[in-house]
Amino acid sequence: MASFNPEDLNTSVLHSYLLSAVSPRPIALASTIDANGQPNLSPFSFFNVFSANPPILIFSPARRVRDNTTKHTLHNVKATKEVVINVVNYDMVHQASLSSTEYPEGVNEFEKAGLSMQPSDKVKPFRVAESPVQLECKVNQIIELGTEGGAGNLVICEVVKLHISEEVLNENQTINQEALDLVARAGGSYYSRAKNGFFEIPKPLALMGIGVDALPENVKNSMILTGNDLGMLGNVDTLPNTADVNKFINDISERYPDIKSASHREKHKLAQNYLSYGDVKSAWKLLLS
Repeated sequence: MASFNPEDLNTSVLHSYLLSAVSPRPIALASTIDANGQPNLSPFSFFNVFSANPPILIFSPARRVRDNTTKHTLHNVKATKEVVINVVNYDMVHQASLSSTEYPEGVNEFEKAGLSMQPSDKVKPFRVAESPVQLECKVNQIIELGTEGGAGNLVICEVVKLHISEEVLNENQTINQEALDLVARAGGSYYSRAKNGFFEIPKPLALMGIGVDALPENVKNSMILTGNDLGMLGNVDTLPNTADVNKFINDISERYPDIKSASHREKHKLAQNYLSYGDVKSAWKLLLS
């Protein structure tokens, strides 16, 4: 067995070991606003429930390992003392992942991820309408665990109102875990789905995704493509050029002879098939044809 002293490891290596070993972890999709009322949305897997009376959740926006900077979410909860914790199920996991992209301050991650802002009842931050459980919280305390990269900041939140979708409730008003279909975070690019185990989503932090808001209108408003499909399409930094699109269409014309005259609906169905295999590049070439 390999054994290590934490002080002997580079912080990034230690960080990777901890996230891979302590998994799967629940995901808090935290919605906040800054002092000027600008919305912000970001997922955190340093998160759990710690008390029922009072109802307490804790999540930790850690200082970035690579450069010791802090996240907009941390700035916002310090300024406003409010947050909404939205749970993440499988239907929205790609969009939640896209919201973790480090967009500049002032960019609305709701729009980038293609998620809907729903007004809260007791706090100012918006809820994520697509989330099956939304927890409005006041921030009771923030505990800073250190000043170097990788240090956590425990945001201790008290739930002041819960919102639970009727679709995940049983007749006796308990939550149906299978209907809820939550996902959890593991190490690297891995996630875990209660129903099917592990799967991968490319980390959006490696690039600046164009976002769902930048998709063509016929794609963004598709009756075929799901939220996860849009999240995958929005997690690219550049689109294929015309030459690549034309070459792709010519290459698949033998298999799909009517592809050049296909409707948006038909192309969206085929693009969805490519996305189901993780082939985002081919999906984009098809959608841009």
